[in-house]
Amino acid sequence: MKEKIHPKYQDIKFICACGAEFIAGSTLKEDFKTELCSNCHPFFTGKQKLVDTSGRVDKFQAKRKKAQELAEKKVKKISGDELEEELKDIEEVRKLQTKIEKAEVSETAEAKQESGETEEKKPAKVKKTAGTKKKTSKKTEE
Repeated sequence: MKEKIHPKYQDIKFICACGAEFIAGSTLKEDFKTELCSNCHPFFTGKQKLVDTSGRVDKFQAKRKKAQELAEKKVKKISGDELEEELKDIEEVRKLQTKIEKAEVSETAEAKQESGETEEKKPAKVKKTAGTKKKTSKKTEE
């Protein structure tokens, strides 16, 4: 090894943002500060931790909150009495729809009887297809 070309190897202190301190060998001249270590990294702890250096998470949460507020303003707020009236109207509409459907079914059945057609439907024949077998060929030696 040549002399005076290699940096000095010394013990320095690694300090994490969570407060953990480690002493390790390094060629750095001063203490090293880091944001994550094995005590606070999600892989080792199993807990999620957001590391946001540029404020992206805050921006996203602000946009989300603003969108939620706008959505709440757009929603029509009604009282309990109005809600009950709306539900009654919906039930009446559903009842009318079922009556109409029943009337249409009975009309088509009557029309078929008049024309001589019967309502009995025979089940369609289903062809059973055999599974395809892989063909094997024997090589003949000549």
